[in-house]
Amino acid sequence: MADPLDDPHLYFNRELSQLQFAWRVLNQVLDPETPLLERLRFLTITSGIVDEFFEIRVAGLRQQVAFDIERTGPDGLSPKEQLQRISREAHRLVAEQYRILNDIMLPQLGQQGIRVVPRGDWTSDQRQWVRRFFTKEVLPVLTPMALDPAHPFPLVLNKGLSFIVSVEGADAYGRASGLAVLQVPRALPRLVRLPEAGGARDQFTLLSSIVHAYVDDLFPDMQVLGCYQFRVTRNSDLWVNEEEVDDLLQAVAGELSNRRYGEAVRLEVADTCSEEASHTLLEALDLDDQHLYRVHGPVNLNRLAALYEHVDRPDLKYPALVPGVRRRLRDRDLFEVVRRGDVLLHHPYESFSTVVEFLQQAAADPQVVAIKLTLYRTDADGAIVEGLLAAARAGKEVTAVVELRARFDEARNIDFATRLQEAGANVVYGIVGYKTHAKMLLVLRREARRVRRYVHLATGNYHAGTARAYTDFALITCDVELSEDVHRLFQQLTGLGKAMHMKQILQAPFTLHRRLLELIDAERQQALGGRPARIMAKMNALTDPSVIKALYRASQGGVEIDLIVRGICRLRPGVPLVSDRIRVRSIVGRFLEHSRVFYFHAGGHKLVYLASADWMERNLQHRVEMVFPVTDERQKQRVIDEALELPLADNLQSWLLRADGSYKRTRPGKVRAKGVQQTLIERLSESTAEPEASDVLEVARPSRPRPRAPSTPRARKRRASG
Repeated sequence: MADPLDDPHLYFNRELSQLQFAWRVLNQVLDPETPLLERLRFLTITSGIVDEFFEIRVAGLRQQVAFDIERTGPDGLSPKEQLQRISREAHRLVAEQYRILNDIMLPQLGQQGIRVVPRGDWTSDQRQWVRRFFTKEVLPVLTPMALDPAHPFPLVLNKGLSFIVSVEGADAYGRASGLAVLQVPRALPRLVRLPEAGGARDQFTLLSSIVHAYVDDLFPDMQVLGCYQFRVTRNSDLWVNEEEVDDLLQAVAGELSNRRYGEAVRLEVADTCSEEASHTLLEALDLDDQHLYRVHGPVNLNRLAALYEHVDRPDLKYPALVPGVRRRLRDRDLFEVVRRGDVLLHHPYESFSTVVEFLQQAAADPQVVAIKLTLYRTDADGAIVEGLLAAARAGKEVTAVVELRARFDEARNIDFATRLQEAGANVVYGIVGYKTHAKMLLVLRREARRVRRYVHLATGNYHAGTARAYTDFALITCDVELSEDVHRLFQQLTGLGKAMHMKQILQAPFTLHRRLLELIDAERQQALGGRPARIMAKMNALTDPSVIKALYRASQGGVEIDLIVRGICRLRPGVPLVSDRIRVRSIVGRFLEHSRVFYFHAGGHKLVYLASADWMERNLQHRVEMVFPVTDERQKQRVIDEALELPLADNLQSWLLRADGSYKRTRPGKVRAKGVQQTLIERLSESTAEPEASDVLEVARPSRPRPRAPSTPRARKRRASG
């Protein structure tokens, strides 16, 4: 008998849900409360989201169609049906991007004295300057390629700026093919600052405008009839048969060059492009009209992101954030601090420098004998890699589990993996068939004739850049059971053997999925027994059908469920008798919501977990992931407050998912405006918080009594230390 919870109408399509997220980011551009240059940045971010969507998701669907694979998801849509719906939605999204650019952003930037000047509006002085710039900087590196039997259509670089040029007349060899392709090297800046004119400093022009203006110079004694910019998006997903390669690093490195020239999946052209030129491009790229996007403006909106860096207007940007550092962490021996009590950090509101300092102290400490770290994404030249290099050069046993297949960071990861090996570190590339996505650092230190383990566990990467832009939690502890679990997980990653028993950690692909379903069902059983039951969870994406079905059953059993899902969500909330107790919201704001936090009422015990994993099939079954509990009652309440209750009360940056698949933005109305990110900036950051951040961290709702902390000598000592 069919399970009624398998009904395709209960599941949203994964790909269309991802485009919905792009719409929510684009909506930030329309928010007058957001500073103007930040709104421009959101516009370029949306363009980047759409680019990656085509490079990976659309490319995968096209491959399924090409190989006649009729694989359907829980929503029941075939690959062909998905591509048709994606095309309609993506065309609508791209059209809205350019409408906002031309009708809203460029005029409002112009009112602030910031102009992107089209070539027809250059002053005579600017035109002379541009002519010299073109002759000296641009012309020498351009190489037009004529299209004729001896010059077939060239391989056009993925997402590169290119032109198709229509010319008339015969060249020196008597050729008159009429068409040429011009690829613009990436070494040239796409946004060029113009000399001041009329007292305005911030005037720019696009490289595409410069090439348009002087393209005739590339075809001497011939007439240019048309010049049209275009951009090709290609399949950028790497595939390596890990079971048949001897050296994964060399195999991945060898595949990177193919990413630039994978199968074409999208063609963008200027809206002025002739039908003849468009048809020529589509035919050469083996695409049809469904994959053609005509745009009114630059074919790559991402290039406008350079305006944010080039324009020095603090009044048009978010106020600078100075992450907080709690007093007990400043200029202290962090090993001593951690021995007195666990350290919980909430980035970017609290500084990532504490993590860097922890690693640097470990690298310099003569009592530290070994350091082990997983690296998924990091700054190749940042303090984390430098700290590992320093430790290896100091003779410590350094082991780095480097994930070479972290999408779009493969080249960077190969680089620092090679540097670590050259410094004497042990470098391994994880487990064949499973990406290593867990974020953990283990330090082994000799103390009083024994070795004590210290660990740093996190929901985010060891990357200083993303730690300033992504919201993530981290825990530094020397808890015996937790640190022993981490030690065992590293043994599994670097050695051989059966999956080891973990006392506190839930690990994918072994225990996490099963235990997650058990925790959800336990809440259902509590509700069926007439007892309080509650689930709250925060994640980036929710797609796993088995987890969604478990949540549906929990809702049917009477469990109240609140989900904060930033991006993709297949679960359909608000369906009578199925999911009417489930509420889903998405937070979109200044920072990218990235932390994964899971809460289960558990009969009043309030289980709280921090995780590297989303509730997706790939994370739960095909990756090495790690979920760890927060057991200290004060820190547990802090996580509940900052990661769950504040976002659920947000009425400025949150979007509610409705049963029809649309999202509705919350508004304060007559109640007090509450934005989770601004609240946490005011509570935790150095620029606004009180000096002793440990006091500030415990600010909560005074009307709700706190759970009584256990009255043991160790607990009293930890409370006294903050």
